Amino acid sequence: MSYQALYRVWRPQTFIDVVGQSHITRTLQNAIVQDKFSHAYLFSGPRGTGKTSAAKIFAKTINCKHAPTKEPCGTCEACVGIQTGAIADVMEIDAASNNGVEQIRDIRDKVKYAPSAVTYKVYIIDEVHMLSIGAFNALLKTLEEPPKHVVFILATTEPHKIPLTIISRCQRFDFKRITQQTIVQRMQSIMEKEEVDVSNEAYHAIALAAEGGMRDALSLLDQAISYSQETVQLDDVLAITGSVSQANLMRLVEALQNNDARLALTLVDQFIQEGKDPARLVHDLIYILRDLLLYQTVPALEDTMERALVDEHFQSVATQLSATWIQQTIGELNQCQQDMKWTNSPKVFIEITLLKITEQKNETQSEGPHREQFLQLTEKLDKLEKELTQLKQQGVTTNQVTQGNTTTVKKRVVPSKNHYKVPFERIRQVLEQAEKAHLKQIHSQWATFMQMLKQQNAPAHATLQDAKPSAASEDSLIIAFKYEIHCSLALDHKQTIESLLLELIGKTILIIPIPEVNWQEVRQDFIEKQRQQNQDQQEQDVEEIEEDKIITEARKLVGDDLLEIHDK
Repeated sequence: MSYQALYRVWRPQTFIDVVGQSHITRTLQNAIVQDKFSHAYLFSGPRGTGKTSAAKIFAKTINCKHAPTKEPCGTCEACVGIQTGAIADVMEIDAASNNGVEQIRDIRDKVKYAPSAVTYKVYIIDEVHMLSIGAFNALLKTLEEPPKHVVFILATTEPHKIPLTIISRCQRFDFKRITQQTIVQRMQSIMEKEEVDVSNEAYHAIALAAEGGMRDALSLLDQAISYSQETVQLDDVLAITGSVSQANLMRLVEALQNNDARLALTLVDQFIQEGKDPARLVHDLIYILRDLLLYQTVPALEDTMERALVDEHFQSVATQLSATWIQQTIGELNQCQQDMKWTNSPKVFIEITLLKITEQKNETQSEGPHREQFLQLTEKLDKLEKELTQLKQQGVTTNQVTQGNTTTVKKRVVPSKNHYKVPFERIRQVLEQAEKAHLKQIHSQWATFMQMLKQQNAPAHATLQDAKPSAASEDSLIIAFKYEIHCSLALDHKQTIESLLLELIGKTILIIPIPEVNWQEVRQDFIEKQRQQNQDQQEQDVEEIEEDKIITEARKLVGDDLLEIHDK
């Protein structure tokens, strides 16, 4: 078989070919030129980002005939021999299949021998996290004090699985995911040399699907070339990756934005019937929304788009969507992603999520007029509070204001259908039975309660946003609100609030709303009454004690036979 995969043919041969990792290649080049390179390195990072390629280039560079140099010449015996694997002094070991103690001990026994063909022996251990504990222990001493002619390069995608004693003996370099723009530029460079036509949209679709890995990108490109006819088009890439085109994703976003559940569900059904991956669909939808939000906020960051190409349709949709709706939709889709991991019916979860998103918009639209009225009332209340504060500062008492405007008040007061009647008697009964333990239990669950309420009923959450649990008995909870209108709105959601409290606390709790001003008055009255009752009880106890003293003295003087006691 003469054909070789693209990622093998175009594997980096020099440091300059290792794209997207300049922070690593520059450091290694400077260390080699200055002859200050370490005896052990740890290369960690996602798959296909150049770890083992950089390790082989490092081995060639330090053993090159022209060393010390920044790049291997690629033509001397050492460079050619290392590249072809003909030189035994440079060994590439797969720890996944050679993870036992015996293999590492064999390395440990051989490192003491000088290299036969080059200056330095280099051991490249790929997927080093797969080594057993015994193998790591066998490697430990060798890493700590290796001979001067030996260099170890450990490569891994999961550095957290490597013992800290190993990591501390290595210079660590973290390879990062390669940006989409860099992947596209590298593929374009390769395709120019291969003389293959690929559309710009196809390049971006491959870069997105590669998720930061150059090897994955070249593998997908290779597959797309085989699938296509003459020119690799976007449809070819979408067919092999299971992705959905940007145009179709934008259609789905518009359907959700227009509250068209029927069209949204039809599109999803069509995508899955065409063989699109459900998980990939949700992933792409999240990222297209992310790009829309980013473009809305900072249009100049067009180059940082993860999924979208900024065209006229994209710009048009970006102007129609609200940032709040995009954020809420991304949240719902993210939850859908989590749920899909544990099911064999991902399509069902996608459909449920789309219905939630459209219902969410319905609720937001229906709340619009009420919210506007609520904001107007809030502004009026704030204005009245400021005026009252100014009058108090000027020395005008509340009674004076009332007396001076009695007639005006009588003329202006109009009964409101939203007027809330405070159940003072019921609140006093709750205060009689209230205990700190009950209120403490409510407070401990309040943050969780509010989070769950926000997910279940956004209007109810907005109503309770500034409310405060103020007193609680075994079966009742007094909630103080800043404004009276909040109390009326809370009663509209009474069933939702109480059922959620039952779910969290484990018992039925009835809520009693009260405006903050009234609550302070009721609370103060209750405290005063309690204080008065305690004072009266103390006085009664003192009188009884004094009376007992008089009776005792009388008994001493006349005796029990002559003593008669009468109540007052």
